[in-house]
Amino acid sequence: MIAQTTQRFDFHVDVIDDDIDDMGHVNNTVYLRWVQTAVVRHWRRFAPTEAIASRLWVALAHDIRYRHPALPHDHVVVKLLLEKLQGAKAYYRTRIERGDDILAEVKSCWCCLDAVTKKPARLARDTIARFLPPDP
Repeated sequence: MIAQTTQRFDFHVDVIDDDIDDMGHVNNTVYLRWVQTAVVRHWRRFAPTEAIASRLWVALAHDIRYRHPALPHDHVVVKLLLEKLQGAKAYYRTRIERGDDILAEVKSCWCCLDAVTKKPARLARDTIARFLPPDP
């Protein structure tokens, strides 16, 4: 099933000292950790309890464009947009912002897994409906 959405999920983050690398700004791996945390929180916010218990998410690909560095003690917002679900895959577009500055833009693809078998698993229609509007 392919479906489109305009649903956005915001995740707020305060930069901590452990996020800072030797160059004095947030390390690039931290941006990806923020995206992963946002995806998991998005899932847990809207999915039914039984789906949360029976499904896991794993990243398949990230395409990230760094625009500006995040700095010590910044407050950033990770703005997550679920663009589509197709089979066991979810496609997200994410912007990491500090005020009016876009710090990074990320396109990512995630695969839903059965929590027991660790094999790709499609989502039930009722679960998809919690994330995406019905097809016209």
